[in-house]
Amino acid sequence: MKTLKFKLYSHKRNRYLKQSINAAGVIYNHALALHRRYYRMWGKHLNCAKLQAHIAKLRKRNPFWQLVGSQGVQDICQRIEKAYQLFFKHHKKGVKPPGFKKIKKYKSFTLKQAGYKFQGGNRVKIGSRVYQFGNSRPIEGIVKTLTIKRTPLGELFMVVVVDEGSEPEIEFATGKIAGFDFGLKTFLTCSDGSKIESPEFFKQGLNTIRKACKQLSRKQKGSLRREQARKHLCRQYEKIANQRRDWFWKLAHQLTARFDVLCFETLNLKGMQRLWGGKINDLALGEFLLILEWVAKKKRKLVVFIDQWYPSSKTCAQCGHILESLELSVRQWRCPSCQSVNGRDENASINIQTVGASMVGLGSVRQAKACNCCLSL
Repeated sequence: MKTLKFKLYSHKRNRYLKQSINAAGVIYNHALALHRRYYRMWGKHLNCAKLQAHIAKLRKRNPFWQLVGSQGVQDICQRIEKAYQLFFKHHKKGVKPPGFKKIKKYKSFTLKQAGYKFQGGNRVKIGSRVYQFGNSRPIEGIVKTLTIKRTPLGELFMVVVVDEGSEPEIEFATGKIAGFDFGLKTFLTCSDGSKIESPEFFKQGLNTIRKACKQLSRKQKGSLRREQARKHLCRQYEKIANQRRDWFWKLAHQLTARFDVLCFETLNLKGMQRLWGGKINDLALGEFLLILEWVAKKKRKLVVFIDQWYPSSKTCAQCGHILESLELSVRQWRCPSCQSVNGRDENASINIQTVGASMVGLGSVRQAKACNCCLSL
């Protein structure tokens, strides 16, 4: 699967798509209310098929709801179903059930097999109207879904999911493998000794964000000036996101050009956000890994993730000795077995490379030796 994103040209007829998104938000809130009412009455979860059939009947009576295609309505019900299933599965981890959304903040609706048709060039027919989009790249493969997405600035984007068929085989062009350790001070530490620092774009633009927030808070609610101030704040956030995303794409192309196999450690990003929220959000490792995987598949490279419970920082990369404990503030430590001095991040990246190589059949993991205190337990 491949996701392509195109910006729709600004036009008066775009208001119909914005009205469709508003209608999708109304249907979403109504369907969610039905879920809660059904549970209060019967103590059971409302089946997705029953909900879709009921919403289809209500849609025939409401002209405003008909702005959203029938498949778009089905997708809304499926979104709620997925959110509830995620809640049932991970509610002990703090995952909350889906909640009501403001209509103005509702973002998108999705069409699957019907409701749209590409007419060649940069023209697409959605419903009964034709729209133009910035055709920055060709759409190759079988189109699976088409999503119309609205940004906080009111701009419209078209997101197309395409099935390209079979996945390409991995090509080993450079013959090199590397492990990478993620850190708060250093964004990535490579097993070859190189380090990559994050520009921390949000930290750079923090003063501008603060001024924009202060200007917004001073404006009267409901006024035109307040709407202008809100859009100015959205532009500042969008600028930071675009800068970060551009840096991620360039870094992903650089790493895939240097290495054929890239190994990373699976991290509990939500837990890290609870401890260092703003810092983790600014580094945005999760977004970078998604971009890196996309670039690696396109270039026929391989990204490997090792188990998050592997003690990469506490294991000596020279002899395999495992420390009983290692505080986060300790950046260097001496191995009690081989007396080698190990940098925390550098040592972890080497261990990640070793384990990643064993997972793809390019090497074997050295058997780790437990310390004497562990053997005595």
